[in-house]
Parts: sequence; structure tokens; C-alpha cells
Amino acid sequence: MPRRGGFDREYTSNPRGALKSAGAPRRLPGVSGHSKWASIKHKKAIVDSRRGAQFTKLARAITVAARDGGGDPDANAALENAVQKAKAGSMPKDNIERAIAKGTGAGADAEAIEAVLYEGYGPGGVALLVEALTDNRNRTSADVRHTFSKFGGSLGEPGSVAYLFDKKGTIVVEAARYSEEDLMVAVEAGAEDISTDEGVFEVVTEPASFTPVRRALEEAGIELESAEVAYRPSSLVPVDEGQTIKLMRLIEALEDNDDVGEVHANFDAPSEVLERVAG
Repeated sequence: MPRRGGFDREYTSNPRGALKSAGAPRRLPGVSGHSKWASIKHKKAIVDSRRGAQFTKLARAITVAARDGGGDPDANAALENAVQKAKAGSMPKDNIERAIAKGTGAGADAEAIEAVLYEGYGPGGVALLVEALTDNRNRTSADVRHTFSKFGGSLGEPGSVAYLFDKKGTIVVEAARYSEEDLMVAVEAGAEDISTDEGVFEVVTEPASFTPVRRALEEAGIELESAEVAYRPSSLVPVDEGQTIKLMRLIEALEDNDDVGEVHANFDAPSEVLERVAG
């Protein structure tokens, strides 16, 4: 069984420096293609047809977070993050409360779920991290390996790509609605970096600073397009339109797996290309 509260890596750069001064935030190389893709999917409501399956995944993540760290989101950062994702996905409050109760109870279902992190490469040499929550590791491992192979990727060994990602808090804000000055409250609350690219700001934090930064932005009246603690690439791989199409097929096939919660990738593609791919 994996260590509680962490992912057991199976099959599975340099880090950016932290913002130390209270001055203007440092510009990063740009927002990752995967962040842009997630934003485009959200805006186009591509996920609507899979909302039921998404609710199941969100509930499972809440249950595991509550099981491992307790049922109080204020005292359990992982649970708060899972609940925020569920709310952003329009998951009903009753579903969220049931998922927390399931995790804090003594049910065998919650105890049987384990977290696994898969690592591999996709078309164009893009690195992928796949987070899964499963009650049957052998089944999930076989399914993930098959999906990588079917869509032009390859499943790697533990540590093969994980070093290319850092666990960070990432908050996305529409640049057209707010100025850099508006985001200074995030810097004052502990934001590490701010990047801007193709119409959005991305506020990056250490996981421990994520909640105070998010709350500071919300209290300042800034509407957040997305906010989560997740794996963030430390370097990006540019891909052309053909590679992007193949990569999106792989990522979406992985996301269609009931056991897969999140897929992270270090590719960079122009928003107009992603818009065309999204249809």
C-alpha cells in the first residue's frame, strides 16, 4: 500500500527561483499548453457530456483526502483543494458532503483506494504525469500502459519525468479584466511568481501559500478562472499542430479512464492551435 497522503510512483529543470522581493513579479517563459487547453475546455463546456464521470472522480479525490487528513477543509489543504475543484466543476454540495463523510468513516471502499503516479512520454517528446486513484492497481496499470501505446506514447519508469514537474499552486486570471497592479495582493499574500501569456495571468505559489493567496485574490474581488494545487512543468516543449492533435488524443483517452484523476503535460502550443483542435 502507498504511504498515506502521497502517490506511489509506478512505471512511472531546473526549478525556477522564488520571487523574493515585494516588487513587480518576475515573468516566466509562458503558460503551459496544458493550462491553456484546460481553460479552453472549460469555456467551451467540452466536459459537459462527461460530467457524471467527472463527479465520480472528484468525489473519489475528496474521499481520499478526507481519509488521509481528516474531514475539515480548513485543517486539511488537500481536502480544501479537492473541494474547490469539485465546486468549480459544479458538483452539488450534497455530493461533496457525502464524499467527505465516506472518507472520514470506516468504510472498506475508502480504505481500498490507493494513489498511483504514472510517468511517460507522448507525441513530440512531451512528458506526462498521470495521477490515478484506484482500487485495483493491476487493472489501472494495464489500462494506462495500453492507452500510452495506442496513442503514440510510451509509459516510463519511476522518476523518468517526475523531475520535470514541481507541485505548485496555480491560479489563472483573465488578463483582459485585470491589471498587474490588481494582482499585487497575491504577491503580498505570498505568491512566488506571476506569468502572462495570451490573455491570462498565472499566479504561482508554493502549496503551503496557495490558500492565503487564493483568498487574498477573492477578497480583492478578482474572479478566478481556475485555482488548484497540481504538478506544474519546470520547462516546456514546443509542439506543432500535428503533434498537438496526437497529444490531445492521448491526454483525452487517459482522462476518459475512470481511475485517472489528473493528467499533466509539459507542452507549449499557441492558443489558436488549441482552439482549432478543440473544435
